[in-house]
Amino acid sequence: MQVQPYLFFEGRCEEAVEFYRKALGAEVTMMMRYKDSPEPPQPGCLPPGAEDKIMHMNMSIGDTQIMASDGNCSGKPGFQGFSLSLTAASEAEAERWFNALADGGQVQMPLAKTFFASSFGMVADRFGVSWMVIVMP
Repeated sequence: MQVQPYLFFEGRCEEAVEFYRKALGAEVTMMMRYKDSPEPPQPGCLPPGAEDKIMHMNMSIGDTQIMASDGNCSGKPGFQGFSLSLTAASEAEAERWFNALADGGQVQMPLAKTFFASSFGMVADRFGVSWMVIVMP
């Protein structure tokens, strides 16, 4: 069994994918735009001009698969009640990822030594997705 996150960026999916490519080395393994769907969306589901938006995509970040979409292209993504956790192999790697994710985002807890990790920090990226970056002791 696998549990995979599915993120709805509500119109900013392509921008998010490019950001994660640069910040984390994400690789897109599949992408389909609404205009390429074998069945058109139901009337009223998408705003006019959303044909080029991403209906579904899959990206790899390390060994993890994350799915994403522009959803209904409402312009109002709501990422609440969860965080994606990145386990770094070193302090340098953790700092690099944390700083990249914090660019345009908001640091919730700076990277620091804790009782459970040699380094741990929390950040919401520019899209509002919460991340925890950890280096195990």
